[in-house]
Amino acid sequence: MEVAAVRPPRRGMVSFFVTLFERFMPDPFALAIGLTFVVGVLAFAIAPKGDLKTILSAWYAGCFNILAFAFQMTLILVTGHALATATPVRRVLRRLVSVVSTPSQAIILMFAVVSSAAWLNWGLGLVVGAFLAREIAGRIRVDYGWLVAAAYSAWSVCNSGLSSSIALSQASHGSSLNVVEKLTGHILPMTQTVFTTFTMLPTIAVVVVMCVIFIRIQPAADDVIPLAEDAPGSSIEHRRDRGEATTFAGSFESSSLGTIFIVAVGAAAIGFEWWEKGASLELNTLILLFLLAGMALQRTPIAYADAVREAARQTGSILLQFPFYGGIMGIMVATGLAGLISQFFVGIATASTLPAWSYLSSLIITFLVPSAGGHWAVQGPFVIPAAQALKASIPATAMAVAMAENVANMLQPFWAVPLIAIAGIGIQRVLGYTIITFLVSLVIYGLAVLFLTI
Repeated sequence: MEVAAVRPPRRGMVSFFVTLFERFMPDPFALAIGLTFVVGVLAFAIAPKGDLKTILSAWYAGCFNILAFAFQMTLILVTGHALATATPVRRVLRRLVSVVSTPSQAIILMFAVVSSAAWLNWGLGLVVGAFLAREIAGRIRVDYGWLVAAAYSAWSVCNSGLSSSIALSQASHGSSLNVVEKLTGHILPMTQTVFTTFTMLPTIAVVVVMCVIFIRIQPAADDVIPLAEDAPGSSIEHRRDRGEATTFAGSFESSSLGTIFIVAVGAAAIGFEWWEKGASLELNTLILLFLLAGMALQRTPIAYADAVREAARQTGSILLQFPFYGGIMGIMVATGLAGLISQFFVGIATASTLPAWSYLSSLIITFLVPSAGGHWAVQGPFVIPAAQALKASIPATAMAVAMAENVANMLQPFWAVPLIAIAGIGIQRVLGYTIITFLVSLVIYGLAVLFLTI
């Protein structure tokens, strides 16, 4: 899904990476199939319970056990998309882009806006990044692959923010993924995970450092591949013209009364929940909050429905991949392969180094199970008991796993799929740049889990 037919010659290290990924990086769905094969072979070769029957049964069960969580993740993406395409949000984006006149200014704007949006909601960050890239590329001459890669790099901090699956699930009473509550009897509030120095400081550092680096590595004028006028992808102007409502159905769906009713009901439900149990952010609450905000900004039920229909076009690839990664997760858990990886690192850890070893093992597991929630279901049951036994910091150990998700996502293309679908560009050109983000953020977060969690 390339955006330019004519490609100028490339120079330099980044161009080498882009060329390398274009030649050897398969489609994300094909990669999921390949990883399924690799994990199956590894489980058969070294896992404690790696017999063929266990592997096949675990794969089958895993493909469907992940469906509830997959739907939650899809709703985060869909509600973020619907919010980002609301007219007030689009106006803000266009006003922001109107001040951009150079590629460097575009990168500064991209990192500031997308990292903030991703910190609030990872789905919102992906969609805003894609739309912002198309708006900027339509205004100034800029290398489109470089610009979209900057958006994905700015998005990488999402697992350190409010929609972090790991942080949210540990703050959610009764969540099936709340490993901390199951083992300790207590939830882990986000004040101990997201809103801490050891999480926020490296997250800010990644945004600032990568912004500077992207300005430095922008392609030379002769190497620029701009956005083609007929590039595929979603248009921000997606809403259909329904004309004047002349029937009861048309009047009802175009009336803001339905929206007002649902927003009031949803706000009241959240208010009562917080009144009884205390204000907190967990996965379902966050989904509902973004749904209500999107409906309020879209104003009418039909406008919101149209926005969701457009969002649904971008969810197909992710939905297709979830069962396969669920199957991989099932194999890793049932055969004991995940335990081997985690226990190896845990076995050589101390109270002060456990977060760092959890971080390193998370990097490996993330490539095999890219969904943070699914990944946590694999690794959490091993690292949290180790934190208890070693008297290590449980919040730091949990967030070290989440930080590694930020890093590994820059090479694992699972979450890039909706971004590139909306932007209309090939994944290979994007990953050719984000390998730099991978290397830089690997060091920054690594230093944080080594020195800021003690």
